[in-house]
Amino acid sequence: MISAALPDLDALDMEALKALVIAQHSELLDQRKSNAQEIEHLKLVIEKYRRMIFGRKSEKLTGALEQLEFRLEELETEQAADEAAQAATEATQPSSTRADSKRRSRPARKPLPEDLPREVVNHLPPHSCCPDCGGALRQFGEDVSEQLERIPASFKVIRHVRPKFACAGCESVVEAPAPARPIDRGLPGPGLLAHVLVSKYGDHLPLYRQSQIYAREGVDLDRSTLAGWVGAASELLAPLVDEIKKHVLAASKIHADDTPVPVLAPGNGKTKTGRLWTYVRDDRPAGLGTAPAVWFAYSEDRKGEHPRRHLKEFRGALQADAYAGFHHLYGDGAIYEVACWAHTRRKFHDIHVVHASPTTTEALARIGALYGIEEDIRGKPAEFRSAIRQARAKPMLDQLRNWMEKMLRSLSTKSETAGAIRYALSHWRALTRYVDDGLLEIDNSAAERALRAVAIGRKNYLFMGADSGGHRAASLYSLIGSAKLSGLDPAFYLRTVLATIAEHPINRIEQLLPWNIARSLQTESSHAA
Repeated sequence: MISAALPDLDALDMEALKALVIAQHSELLDQRKSNAQEIEHLKLVIEKYRRMIFGRKSEKLTGALEQLEFRLEELETEQAADEAAQAATEATQPSSTRADSKRRSRPARKPLPEDLPREVVNHLPPHSCCPDCGGALRQFGEDVSEQLERIPASFKVIRHVRPKFACAGCESVVEAPAPARPIDRGLPGPGLLAHVLVSKYGDHLPLYRQSQIYAREGVDLDRSTLAGWVGAASELLAPLVDEIKKHVLAASKIHADDTPVPVLAPGNGKTKTGRLWTYVRDDRPAGLGTAPAVWFAYSEDRKGEHPRRHLKEFRGALQADAYAGFHHLYGDGAIYEVACWAHTRRKFHDIHVVHASPTTTEALARIGALYGIEEDIRGKPAEFRSAIRQARAKPMLDQLRNWMEKMLRSLSTKSETAGAIRYALSHWRALTRYVDDGLLEIDNSAAERALRAVAIGRKNYLFMGADSGGHRAASLYSLIGSAKLSGLDPAFYLRTVLATIAEHPINRIEQLLPWNIARSLQTESSHAA
């Protein structure tokens, strides 16, 4: 750091002043170099953490990643401010006295999207003739640069005018029917209603914050008004949620998980812990084209009766962690357990972070090798995946089990590492079932990814207002999550649905499911091309 205290400058001669300036300049350059090195280091670490979160080393690293992102943001902001200050200083100096300075290398700028509207501003010289000789000017070219600007979100009022006509012969009145609205006689259009829903359940902005934002934009929308819209919209969209549930539970393999959510208990003003359950259908890693979807369900507690009720019509493989509430589902064989290697790996990882040992290092390396095989076959047909797993993963798993049994005999029965090994061995059949069926996955990452939105939302609100709010949140999470899995912008999807669902035939409601909307858009694009 540059020294904060300066010596008495009046007492220094010219040589001492020069030496002081040179020293301070050297410290400044060293600090900038250190910042640049730290920036590059943070970028590498952040990229590593992102791979660990979304790839095969999926651990709970979100908090650490956010801290690194904040630090990187501050360093890059500080560096930019230093460069701006240096540029301003140099601009006041004659060109002959400016010190040669190297600007930091910046990443290549991505071109701006071609579909963004362009506003052309022509900048003509202040003189119509040559400022040097007065001669006539002729254009021979132009310099073009682009600047990205943001237009603040705006509201508009759509006035629906229906002229009335009277028949000259019989005096009957003729008038066009009133256009359908998402909420009967309601104020919001489909775009505004979709924005409120996605802001609350996709971007995790509570309604009172949305009300404050709209007030800054000049529109007074009370929180209670917004709440009324959300309630009415959730009822309107309920048939779509039911269809998503049917689609998910019709699969032969689903991923399941749950997470706690704070809920305000009625009467005493305290909070209780409810649960959001997620069930995911996603066969894309096995090369199938079946539409992926996620269905959320809310319950007041974590009793096993809830997943039993949710899955009473399901038959097939349930990929989940070892939650005891799932165990009663496996009794008659209609549902069979497929355990999660990420969950198993996490037990060794948590021990390794606190107290690394040769045993935890070896366990993580062996499990990591299994994930390496999965990376090679992701997206391949199920038969191919099964053949590769039998040839490559099965021998590794046999060796891993032998190694774990050997290590268990040499470890203290009370050690945490022994506990992690016992967990793996006690669930061995469920952990290795994926090798025999190419449709199955090595872990339950699909469900964990679906719950990530809920975990982010918990940071932005203290609790849900009631159990009814939990059920409503589950419905909207289902729609937003399924839209994302279909590659749709949730706001676009909900806006499209809300514009038509009020008059859409209920017996053709499946036409408004996310994957069918996405398919129709692809068809329109191919016809346009």
